[in-house]
Amino acid sequence: MPTARRPFIASLLAAPLWAQAVLAEPFAGTYRLAAQPVAPGVWMVRGADQPIAFANGGAIANAAIIATDAGAVLVDCGPSLAYGRALAALARRLTGQAVALVLITHLHPDHALGAGAFDPAIVAALPGTIADIRRDGPGMTDAMFRLLADWMRGTELAVPGRQVAAGPLVVGGRRLQLLALSGHSQADLAVLDEATGTLIAGDLVFHNRAPATPHATLATWQQALGTLAATPHRQLIPGHGPLDSTGTAIAQTRDWLAWLAAALAEAADHGLEMTEAGDLPIPAGLAAMAEGRYELQRSVSHFYAALESARLPLIG
Repeated sequence: MPTARRPFIASLLAAPLWAQAVLAEPFAGTYRLAAQPVAPGVWMVRGADQPIAFANGGAIANAAIIATDAGAVLVDCGPSLAYGRALAALARRLTGQAVALVLITHLHPDHALGAGAFDPAIVAALPGTIADIRRDGPGMTDAMFRLLADWMRGTELAVPGRQVAAGPLVVGGRRLQLLALSGHSQADLAVLDEATGTLIAGDLVFHNRAPATPHATLATWQQALGTLAATPHRQLIPGHGPLDSTGTAIAQTRDWLAWLAAALAEAADHGLEMTEAGDLPIPAGLAAMAEGRYELQRSVSHFYAALESARLPLIG
């Protein structure tokens, strides 16, 4: 005879803690990172073209590995301690050396929370990014624990211990050009590997994936994209999406941001509610971008209240 559901649940609740622990399924998630060689001594580690979720362990952002005579340089380091450790191990296998430097492009946790896997002395970011992480990092870390649970085991907020600025940076004989920009966030770092012409753009550029806007200033972001477009390069590693070897990703990001700004302004002018603005049709040329509806609705939550306040009269 099958065990009755209620007596079984009651017996489980009454069982000692050690017995409940035996019945619990242990967490077995691991990051299986793969590196795509994109140029001599440069690899791209692809993130999932999805929102942060338990199923993907938060591994949605791209990272880059650059080989130098002094050790590997990482550009971004993922969402958790476990990811940072996995990325460091991958970099050692590829380059034969330990990580010498970690460059954080901006504050967002899918790019920066893996920094706890490294000595803060070798983790570097723009001063504005360091200030952003100090200000918003605790709340973002809490949110990631709620979303990702056991993927975040041992992860603590790590503030970069080294500041960088725009200009050349030579590591182990490899010359990098650092670009200090903003728009996706208050401080956005892009990195050009001069030897290969590989531009690592962080979240200033999304490719075949709709841009995320939680800390964005759209007009400033467009200016940054103009700077990137004017920077000679052979290929581009975006913050999200596949490698851009055809020169289309910057224009694609610009087109999405231009449409977004105009569409939300027009929606506010016509008195649409937030839910209606989130259901606006996405133009055919942009509709194929991954997570378009999701990011449109997030952008409405980020921008729409200010747009309405600028248009509606104050009553009372």
